[in-house]
Amino acid sequence: MAILPFYISNKRNLKIVIVGGGYSGIAALTTIARYQPGAEITLIDPKINHIKITHLHETFRYPLTDFLIPFADIEQKFGCRHLCLELPFSESTLLQWARDKSIPILDESLPFDYLLITSGALNNNAYQDSDDVVGLHSFMKHSGSEILGQFLSRPGTDAPISVVGGGATGIQFLFEIEHFLRYHKYKNKLRLIDSGDQVLKQFPGQLARYVETLMTDLNIEYYPTTYFRGQQQGKIRLEDKNIGSQFELASSLTFLFSGKSQGSLLKANAFGQVIVDQQILQHVFVAGDCSYYQSIGSNTLTAQSAVRKGKLAARNLLRHSGLFKLLEPYLHRDIGYVISLGPSNAVGWLALENNVVTGLAAYTIKEIVEAQYDLLLVGIDTYLL
Repeated sequence: MAILPFYISNKRNLKIVIVGGGYSGIAALTTIARYQPGAEITLIDPKINHIKITHLHETFRYPLTDFLIPFADIEQKFGCRHLCLELPFSESTLLQWARDKSIPILDESLPFDYLLITSGALNNNAYQDSDDVVGLHSFMKHSGSEILGQFLSRPGTDAPISVVGGGATGIQFLFEIEHFLRYHKYKNKLRLIDSGDQVLKQFPGQLARYVETLMTDLNIEYYPTTYFRGQQQGKIRLEDKNIGSQFELASSLTFLFSGKSQGSLLKANAFGQVIVDQQILQHVFVAGDCSYYQSIGSNTLTAQSAVRKGKLAARNLLRHSGLFKLLEPYLHRDIGYVISLGPSNAVGWLALENNVVTGLAAYTIKEIVEAQYDLLLVGIDTYLL
């Protein structure tokens, strides 16, 4: 068992419930198993697989199964229990659970010493997936090559393909789709629709310029300051953001990536403990995209922040259960961000936001960073505290 600073166990068979099996939940699970292998961990998630969601754009080149980890395997590896169900909650629900130290589930009551909420954020897409509109949710069930290949095998699908969303997710999918079309010699043109006046609006301008230049080189049409209003019968309906006029373009298929929404935010103190009505719930922690920490640490909706919050919340709930109860504040700042632009290209920043990296060097950095998480999934923690 690894040694956690300022933690001396004060209770054997600690009962911990983690709600949510995404990046933050798995980071917490592996951290608890590392420092307290005797803990009884119950992981609640409605899916049967942990999905490495930041890799889904790569399913135009690799099978989806490469990015799915069955929770059954995680149970076996880390000695936890997975309950495959949806667990809705509210602040009032959490207050009740905190008082009872248990959660009513189906026909049983699930007792806990500590509860950790890592349920993630909602997808912003207002439109349900249809025959000609595909959102991120579809890629959790089918690979990109399967979705696009089957669609383009139908007659009458030679019109342009539209991608909506100029954030990191939309851009990564855009370039994978471009590579897929070119590699398989499809003639469909590709266009990007974005409500912002430049791509990657939340990042340094150098990243946007690099991406937009590459889009021009690849003949990808670009419609900035444009709202998506729907796709139907081979037409995409758009609205000019500046003047409000609507127009239509030929479009055989739309991929919709409108980002994530922190709709169900739970506030937490600097140690990750949930705050409800100005009351700190000592035995209820939160991490990941559904959390807002009142600290100087990063609250961005990124995988690296989710992992760091999950690991910190896990360390702190263990310390809180121990003799000293000396908790550490959340101080993590993003140390970089790299966006994939196809099989061998990327753009991002490292250490400082004005330190921009591009091309194969950026792609290599992204691969190294993602390898850290792959190691975590097999119980090897290479992250710095």
